[in-house]
Amino acid sequence: MSYEPPTPPAELPTDLVNTLNESSSEQLQHVARYAEELAEHKAREARLEDDSDENEIEERPDDLPDDVPAKATITIKEINDNRYYYWQWREGEKVTSKYKGPVSPDE
Repeated sequence: MSYEPPTPPAELPTDLVNTLNESSSEQLQHVARYAEELAEHKAREARLEDDSDENEIEERPDDLPDDVPAKATITIKEINDNRYYYWQWREGEKVTSKYKGPVSPDE
């Protein structure tokens, strides 16, 4: 292990590097744990969004309820070996779903 401080990645903003350099080793340990957890959370959110995109049905029915926004799509969720239609849309960082009905067995 070198006695020289590490070189920060070029992608980090200068103000963040300066803040980290001024932090104690204990604070840096907390930052490291938080950064790892935040990275995992963001990766999980991206996977959920990708999964949502994969489950979309290409044609959208005209029976959009009043309390579902126009940008909503229909997805199919499988629960206990049964398939169901759900309206799904994003509200900020949150994905909201509303039950529509069961998928018929011949679909």
